[in-house]
Amino acid sequence: MPRGEAAVGRVMAQVAMVMNLDKCIGCHTCSVTCKQTWTNRAGVEYAWFNNVETKPGVGYPRRYEDQEQWKGGWMLDGRGRLVLRSGGRLKRLLSLFSNPDLPAIEDYYEPVTYDYDTLVSAPAGQDIPVARPRSVLTGKPTAITWGANWEDGLGGAPENAGGDPNLTGEWAEKVRFEFEQTFLFHLPRLCEHCLNPACVSACPSGALYKRVEDGIVLVDQDRCRGWRMCVTACPYKKVYVNHATGKAEKCTFCFPRIEAGQPTVCSETCVGRLRYLGLLLYDADRVGEAAATADEQDLLDAQRDVFLDPHDPEVIAAARRSGIPEDWLDAARRSPVYALVSRYRVALPLHPEYRTLPMVWYVPPLSPVLDAVTGAGGNQDDPDHVFAAVTRLRIPLEYLAELFTAGDTEAVAGVLMKLTALRSYMRERTLGEDGDETALQAVGLTPREAEDLHRLLAVAKYADRYVVPAAHKEDAAALGALENRCPVESHGDLPADRAGKANKKVMLGFPALRRTSSGGTE
Repeated sequence: MPRGEAAVGRVMAQVAMVMNLDKCIGCHTCSVTCKQTWTNRAGVEYAWFNNVETKPGVGYPRRYEDQEQWKGGWMLDGRGRLVLRSGGRLKRLLSLFSNPDLPAIEDYYEPVTYDYDTLVSAPAGQDIPVARPRSVLTGKPTAITWGANWEDGLGGAPENAGGDPNLTGEWAEKVRFEFEQTFLFHLPRLCEHCLNPACVSACPSGALYKRVEDGIVLVDQDRCRGWRMCVTACPYKKVYVNHATGKAEKCTFCFPRIEAGQPTVCSETCVGRLRYLGLLLYDADRVGEAAATADEQDLLDAQRDVFLDPHDPEVIAAARRSGIPEDWLDAARRSPVYALVSRYRVALPLHPEYRTLPMVWYVPPLSPVLDAVTGAGGNQDDPDHVFAAVTRLRIPLEYLAELFTAGDTEAVAGVLMKLTALRSYMRERTLGEDGDETALQAVGLTPREAEDLHRLLAVAKYADRYVVPAAHKEDAAALGALENRCPVESHGDLPADRAGKANKKVMLGFPALRRTSSGGTE
């Protein structure tokens, strides 16, 4: 519903991503190209800003989703206030030089190289020389026992998948122990560039910051002191420490490419064409309120409510007052991310219960529905039979709900039913039939909307998948002039002539964040 002008707060823009998991084939091309672009150097051999995990599985680093162990993200205290799970300022100060809630190198993996010298210097003999693995960290011989994609294609599942933190409840038994019910899907992961980033709030030196102009979360290498509080606070464990420099590093969302109007490297090289990039307009004044929603299962709707309709004249007027350029408003109206997240509501966030309000969303994978209908003796042409089969799919609803909706199976089922109705309708159209609109009506889609959604999910062209407006050169002077300002400020902290300008090191008025005397946040 359009909001009245009084209800529209401070409008900001965020570059966001959606991934269609039905199209991911687990080829790891995105991971390799990201690695070659951003972490192909000493000190970050173990770091994968983008990695593709096989689910179910313990992930990378091991069991990163277990926040009882790693203390990542936010939680509500006894008075309903939003606080870091890793603790307040006093706790962080006391553990400044000894933080116990950090993954060890064994939880990632020990990076290795090979003793290639042996291949060229070994004397002639009957045996073929072998290049044995050596640790990059110590230089000593080592054994390869874990890696960033060790569970690829369930390769490590017999030993490890049972430790997946999402496998909770009685329903998990069939995932762990019944071979006939085995399933897998691939989950590409990168920094979520959250609206309410825990890493930014936990940094004692204020080195992490969220850019106002596009919402990308970055690390100021000059200010980073290697306290590693950001690693603990990030519930997705997508902040790494360069062991050569002692500085924190993370996914940059390929901001030089974004500023030039180009997609990220992982998106550009994605073989399955499953990634979508676009702008979302959101009400910055409601971020803290949404993150502090009491019921975890209401966080999905609370975050969606933060997003604004770029077609609403009152939102457009408020965005102009906030200084958002016209071409960015046009990009927001054409955004595939807005379409999938808010218009069609088929994209879901990863672990909304962490309360960081992530901005990388996923279209959940859909198992072969018609096979399930036939196996149950149902009629593939009966919408009631088709929708009923959604609850009996090979990938359990409960597992998807643990990943994407804080355990709300109805929300996941609603998305899968919408995708099922779309698939059934377009299948009939492809076979030359008129298409039964009954199923579409049941999930709130019109035939025109179904065709548009199908085109976006299945056959979208490059320009439709990536709608990224270029940065404005006229903002460069303002960005440079405010280079050394505190990363978290309010409108009142800025000089009057600069209050409306974008600043890549200023995060304006996030209710969950406030300045500290040290220049950090809490």
